[in-house]
Amino acid sequence: MTLTPEMIWVLGFLALTIFLFVADFIRVDVVAVLIMVLLGLTSVVPGVPNLVPVEHLFDGFASNAVISIIAVMIIGAGLDKTGIMSKVASFILKVGGHTEKRVIPTVSGTVGFISSFMQNIGAAALFLPVISRISTRTGLPMSRLLMPMGFAAILGGTITMIGSSPLILLNDLILTSNRALPEGVEPMKTFDLFAVTPIGLALLATGIIYFILAGRMILPVVESKANEGVGTLEHLRATYGIEGEIHEATLDKESPLAGKTTEEVEQLFDHRLAIIALDNGGDLQIAPARDVVLAPGCLLALSGSREAMNAAATAFGFQGRENDLSHFAESLNPGQAGISEMVIPPGSQLIGRSLRDIRMRKSYGLSVLAIHRGEEVIKENLRDHVLLAGDTLVQHSRWEDLARLEKNRNVAVVTADFPREETRPHKIPFALSFFFLALGLILFTDIRLSVALMTGAIGMIITGVLTVDQAYRSVGWQSVFLLASLIPLGLAVEMTGTAAWIAYQTMELLGDVPIWVLQAALAILATFFTLVMSNVGATVLLVPLAVNIALLAGANPAVFALTVALATSNSFLIPTHQVNALIMGPGGYRVKDFIRAGGIMTLLFLIVLMVMLNLVF
Repeated sequence: MTLTPEMIWVLGFLALTIFLFVADFIRVDVVAVLIMVLLGLTSVVPGVPNLVPVEHLFDGFASNAVISIIAVMIIGAGLDKTGIMSKVASFILKVGGHTEKRVIPTVSGTVGFISSFMQNIGAAALFLPVISRISTRTGLPMSRLLMPMGFAAILGGTITMIGSSPLILLNDLILTSNRALPEGVEPMKTFDLFAVTPIGLALLATGIIYFILAGRMILPVVESKANEGVGTLEHLRATYGIEGEIHEATLDKESPLAGKTTEEVEQLFDHRLAIIALDNGGDLQIAPARDVVLAPGCLLALSGSREAMNAAATAFGFQGRENDLSHFAESLNPGQAGISEMVIPPGSQLIGRSLRDIRMRKSYGLSVLAIHRGEEVIKENLRDHVLLAGDTLVQHSRWEDLARLEKNRNVAVVTADFPREETRPHKIPFALSFFFLALGLILFTDIRLSVALMTGAIGMIITGVLTVDQAYRSVGWQSVFLLASLIPLGLAVEMTGTAAWIAYQTMELLGDVPIWVLQAALAILATFFTLVMSNVGATVLLVPLAVNIALLAGANPAVFALTVALATSNSFLIPTHQVNALIMGPGGYRVKDFIRAGGIMTLLFLIVLMVMLNLVF
């Protein structure tokens, strides 16, 4: 097979793209747009072959994959807006705890299972808001959670024959190849839905174990918006001596605190612990009023240091856990409530009144933890102190209560970076209905994926789950431009015959080798192709080649074809796969992060794939 000038130019563009990705001095989405524009300019440069028809240069922006990504991001935002994803996050935290080694396998296993029955990009996009919630509640950076989740979504696509586009396509390609088989060769059989399940489960388990064992060393630490509150806590600790820790406690029935009011209990605690929430037999109260009586066996949420908590638990007979909220996990998670500051301005009607008179908890939903006055920080007997102009109050409250207080002229809220988004739980039926409608169209009809998902997305908009502006804001445009702009390069690789030339040269180099070596070479070739072009394109190109190689070597052509279709999911090395492109922005990842973590995962994938293929088939 002869190397043509068109192929040489395409190989040059491939090398430039990979170099710019690895060098990482230009954002990857900008690199993708740059390559797309350069491909278009080849049509007007004398002596340079036209590699991509100009009229098809921007087809990627209307492609099935890109429209599907946009739609699924909107669907995920709609589910998050209703609070569904917050409940999913709470469930995962309850099952998986608050540490990386427990959260990662729980999230990854869940996403991998879901990805086995729907497109992996859809599963990953739906769990983006879940990861954000978990990151907020645990303080774990999203960069430590998103990559394991994304890789699990890709691996989950290998569990069933409908888990990824190449596997969906494979049976059709086998039937097509059967028509071209030589006489006397038995036609290949197609694969059942769960034919690849043992292989997919082994790959998913490998990925999860890999991150459990090596995640601490290979995952980057990028502080995301979810963890911006850490800086706030450091400020509060340095300025007011407030630790910001919240402890959950169960009051024993024999405790001397039973039957006392919250005010009396806090006095017994020497004001070293503040009751910021309690549940009296199902009556959940945030910032309970001072005259609320604690019933025997009630649940408390206490703000204060670990030392104060231990001392009070010993003295007054209750049991507590440090920073491991269970009962109050949803109502007091950092996305719903937290510590903030506000100042009493001159002219405020609160000046000259004590906190006891104002009843801050009952009137405003605030549990005041400290008053800063001049150089003094007041923490004891707070309710008896009369407020003065310029006093800074540090309090714990729900964010929605603080947002309402911003409009009150009697106070000036200093904390500005708290979550203000309202949830719409009354829209849950609409959100779930359109989500399951989209899922049903994907699983039970032949309609294009983009149409099915856009049906769910537009349904959420017209029913008011999301406004149009919120839908636009929910789309990760970096991911969209990255994928859409790389599609013309994949088109050039296919149309100019560059992909076929690479495949032919690879097989020529191998010569007469054992069957398993040929199979491994096909897996490696499919891995390379899927990094620089679409996995569907790589499958379409390599399956016929794999069948012919198997026939010449006396191997099973169907297994060789399956090897190609599975190996196109080995897309971890650079962020060209849709899932990797999706998580790159929110995770704050760079190309070298994928190379570091994805390089080892790529090798593990190839090893496990080869072993399982030969064991199962």
